[in-house]
Amino acid sequence: QTETGGIMITPIAFATPTKPTYATLPFIGIQPALMDEHGQEIKGNQVDGRLCIKFPWPSMARTIWGDHQRYKDTYFSAYDNKYFTGDGALRDEVGYYRITGRVDDVIIVSGHNLGTAPIEDAINEHPAVAESAIVGFPHDIKGNALYGYVTLKETGEGRDHNNLRKEINQLITEQIGPIAKLDKIQFTNGLPKTRSGKIMRRILRKIASKDTSNLGDTSTLLNPEVVQEIMDNAL
Repeated sequence: QTETGGIMITPIAFATPTKPTYATLPFIGIQPALMDEHGQEIKGNQVDGRLCIKFPWPSMARTIWGDHQRYKDTYFSAYDNKYFTGDGALRDEVGYYRITGRVDDVIIVSGHNLGTAPIEDAINEHPAVAESAIVGFPHDIKGNALYGYVTLKETGEGRDHNNLRKEINQLITEQIGPIAKLDKIQFTNGLPKTRSGKIMRRILRKIASKDTSNLGDTSTLLNPEVVQEIMDNAL
């Protein structure tokens, strides 16, 4: 995270056994806390919650230039005296941490809260898939429906897209459940990203919702040509 100024949860080389998808243990001097929706810390292992940091550390951001109140509101207003990362996380039976995704990347579908990160993880396990991004768009019956943007590896580029859609939704059904199946899957040559590599989901949400008259600020886009391609081929 840019604002932390350094690594917060990480294995130590040659000392910490690693585990796929897990950041493992807090770095030296870092004390994470998992918080519930009522602002209480969740103790013990095999739990999940919102990831906060209890105490200051040397490299942390001190302010936002010209707007210190925004800094306080963004990082310190959600939980008293704790830095809120904006991420959800789980702590396993041995105390290893796994980041489960941004807590604001949750889509309510037919009354179910669905995190985008687990769905994307399931999609990315498909051998033909290189990367994916999930967003919600309005649906008359379900409230929101799921729209998937998927980029393929070279080995998957010649595959029939309809068959791939069925296989991807089957993976999602097996790992999460049928409620998380995607209503639309668009295959793209790339995803819109900032120069730091973050996917600009705001743009993808607007395209999925067919609200492309004003995409907002795109000055930080690394690959603006991808946006036009996605718009031209939107489902």
